[in-house]
Amino acid sequence: MAKPVNRLGELRKLRLGLKKMMGEADPKAYASLAKQYRETLAEIAELEGAAGQNDDEIGNLLQLREADGKPGAVRKSRA
Repeated sequence: MAKPVNRLGELRKLRLGLKKMMGEADPKAYASLAKQYRETLAEIAELEGAAGQNDDEIGNLLQLREADGKPGAVRKSRA
C-alpha cells in the first residue's frame, strides 16, 4: 500500500529546493524560480491556515474592518 502524500511536507521540501536553486541560478532562470518560490510560500501559508490570520497589529485591524463590513485598506478600483 502506498504511503499518503503529505502535501504540506512536500511543499516545504520544494521551498527549500527552490531557495537553493535561486542562489545558484543564472539570471535568466532566476525570475521564474522566484515566481514559483512565491507561489509555494503562498500555498504553504494557506495550508497552514495563515491566510487571514495575522498576528501583527495591521493584520488585526484589517480583520476587524472586514468583520464590520468595512472596505479594506487597498482600493482596487482607484484611478
